[in-house]
Amino acid sequence: MAYLLFVDESGQDHRESPYEVLAGAAVHDTQIWNLVCAIQDAEPRFFGTRISNDREELKARRLLRRKTFRLAAQGAAIPEDERTLLSAAALKDGANATRAQLTALGQARIAYVHHVLELCAAHGVRFFASIVHPSAPTPAGQGLRKDYAYLFERFFYFLEEQLTHERGLVVFDELERSQAHLLVNQMSEYFRATEKGRMRSGRVVPEPFFVHSDLTSGIRIADLVAYIISWNVRVSSMAAARRAEMDALGRAVQNLRHRATIDRLGYPDGFVVWSFAVIDDLRPRDEREEVLGDR
Repeated sequence: MAYLLFVDESGQDHRESPYEVLAGAAVHDTQIWNLVCAIQDAEPRFFGTRISNDREELKARRLLRRKTFRLAAQGAAIPEDERTLLSAAALKDGANATRAQLTALGQARIAYVHHVLELCAAHGVRFFASIVHPSAPTPAGQGLRKDYAYLFERFFYFLEEQLTHERGLVVFDELERSQAHLLVNQMSEYFRATEKGRMRSGRVVPEPFFVHSDLTSGIRIADLVAYIISWNVRVSSMAAARRAEMDALGRAVQNLRHRATIDRLGYPDGFVVWSFAVIDDLRPRDEREEVLGDR
């Protein structure tokens, strides 16, 4: 028995996104197939056809771009059956799509994302995220970045609270081969050479899997979560402007965070750790201390 943590990222290009987000969606192995089937069935329900064959169509940056909300708001809410027919027509011949068809497609995209998040809640999915300030200093060395370490830490706390002692498997979106080798080596070093890593390897399997995002529903969920967090969710020290039209989606994502309570000296009722971590400095402690010592 195991939980799979599907991981994807948003905002790493440092162009428009307010935050860089590394997000994970944890799904129990007994729920994965039911969830996948439900998500696949949702495509023809909302769009009149399976659109996952189009690599870009189900990307968060396409489903939830500002234009989607602008088109959705240019007309009244369209009944689902009619909306599906109009959306299918827009997808079939986008160059000649009518105003009604584009309005329907915008509404369908937003409704589809809401539905996917509802399916996640119904199948016991929990979300994790490392949220990095765009100005966060980056490490000079080749060790595992803090955003990955924090993500694994939160996943470990979640696994520790499961009564049946499940292990955790980590599944990444496919990377360029050299990047994948680097990440595998960094994870191995973290889980084998650090005290915290060795402890957490008792629950989190240190060697990850890599999959094609357009073929894997779990990665597409993580993509949605990362995008929604970057543009809307605001916790702790996050002060960047958010896209208010995504508020309902942001609340749905926050509702699927995990709240862990861990034993810590000075906290008789336990220390609370949420599964979203906000990071303003990616450097390890020794690098930060070295910089301070040079001043």
